[in-house]
Amino acid sequence: MSSLNIVVIGGSAAGPKAAARAKRLDQSANVTLLQKAPEMSMASCGYPYYIGGNFDDRNQLIATPTGVIRNEAFFAAAKGIDARVNTEVTAIDRNNKNVDCVNVITGEKTTLPYDKLVICSGATPRRPPIKGIDLDGVQSLSKMSDSDNLRKLRDSGKVKDVVIVGGGLIGIEVCEALADSGMNVNVVEMLSQLLMFLDWELAKLMEKHVASKGVTVHTENGVAEFIGENGKLTGVKLTDGSIVPCELAVVAIGVVPNVDLAKEAGLNIGAFGGIAVDEHMRTSDSNIYAAGDCVEIPNRITGKMTYAPYGDLANLEARVAANNIIHGDSSTFPGTVNSGICKVFNFSAGSTGMSEKRAKEEGYEVVTATNASLDKPGFMGAKLLVSKMVAEAKTGRILGFQCVGPGEVNRQVAEAAMAVINGNTIYDIGVADLPYAPPFSLAIDHFIATAHILENKMAGLMTGICNVDVKKQIDAGSAPFIMDVRSPIEFEEMRLNVGETLIPLGAVRNSLDKLPKDKNAEIVTFCKISMRGYEAQRMLEANGWTNVKVMEGGIMAWPFKVDFK
Repeated sequence: MSSLNIVVIGGSAAGPKAAARAKRLDQSANVTLLQKAPEMSMASCGYPYYIGGNFDDRNQLIATPTGVIRNEAFFAAAKGIDARVNTEVTAIDRNNKNVDCVNVITGEKTTLPYDKLVICSGATPRRPPIKGIDLDGVQSLSKMSDSDNLRKLRDSGKVKDVVIVGGGLIGIEVCEALADSGMNVNVVEMLSQLLMFLDWELAKLMEKHVASKGVTVHTENGVAEFIGENGKLTGVKLTDGSIVPCELAVVAIGVVPNVDLAKEAGLNIGAFGGIAVDEHMRTSDSNIYAAGDCVEIPNRITGKMTYAPYGDLANLEARVAANNIIHGDSSTFPGTVNSGICKVFNFSAGSTGMSEKRAKEEGYEVVTATNASLDKPGFMGAKLLVSKMVAEAKTGRILGFQCVGPGEVNRQVAEAAMAVINGNTIYDIGVADLPYAPPFSLAIDHFIATAHILENKMAGLMTGICNVDVKKQIDAGSAPFIMDVRSPIEFEEMRLNVGETLIPLGAVRNSLDKLPKDKNAEIVTFCKISMRGYEAQRMLEANGWTNVKVMEGGIMAWPFKVDFK
């Protein structure tokens, strides 16, 4: 019996995973890995951290944990794979089951036969048709050479002003890397917030944090033109007419799947522009699979197809493709819940599932809870977390979770991701048995506490109000009676200054005469994180007030200006 010929196109994340997994499952298979770039198996998600100086040896981006460079020789010796860099696939001949290749250095052309083909052609950064985008000084971040150039500019100290176009994951990570080097950084985002996977009020907390590091953020603003002299970038003109001087602009407004090869070969392309695959990662050709940033996959909550170009998903998809090439339809990839996280200076921002905005757009009736609390006890070096849970109103099924802050965001989002994947309700999570010890968490973990808040709301024990809605009422001149139940010391140190009345929690029962006489008047209570605000609501309702609301998350989740002593 002849050995199986497997050809894999693309050598970044999904390609090497598919090739290595297939070879491990069948040592007799002939596996060829083709990569257009001069490097392969790059840790591309690490580019911003190399640029930012977290480590200095670029080879760590293409090395194993023991320091061996993942090059052609490595793949041949350690993996038994014929890996070829600087090799571009120019055509797929499905009828004869061949791929045409060309060496981009020498121009030498070759044709390789395949029994099974895996397309892992990745994605390309979006380059909008804006005047001046080809000026020297305007670049993206998708290749090793891009990261090399940005690191060189960072180390040179010659670039003083930089504009980051796009406030998504890559844009924010590059923003941190360059700001930490002393550059004057402006972030330009066309939409109303950074990090669109967050709801507005959590995104604004992140924006406040970014601004506190000296970064200027321009939301609801786009790039009208890149301005230059003698072919070199000198500034960026924004859509509001202002001009931001700069010597460097990094365009990070998303990516588009590389599907030209697949399209020319007649493979089906999905509605989002990615290669259409089934649950086995098989394309419309039974002998061709695809994985990574070039494909579309299902959303596990809605069942609809989506585009999710994440490095971890690329590896998982590639593993499933390889399993099925070797062992038939033995594995399935069910899709994504869109889990993601990023580091933003000494904050993190992560989410899984759907935001409130997205869930409503999908037609779900939802309830939400915002929780500001610590990640562990104060005596163990506690740090703040602000999270928001989104659940189905009728069933309590958790649809999404977002978390920001300097605390251990990653663990909270990981817990939430499994809850979303498993279809857990807030009641399941409210009694979840999670590991606890003071160095790691509170006795009631932050994620569980968020579910408890939502339980209280759904049971009618607590009526919450979003801080954004409170601010809207204030701005409209129809503010409710706002009651700060913190201590006088806390009030002196930090306050909202929106006309709130200080009545410390311990004094509430003896201060009822300070409240509105109309028992139906709207009262909003809050404290640092609104735990005391909830206690105050229960007291006031017990004394006959009927329209008391807790401002969820308290002053620590307030996304607007806060006055400090």
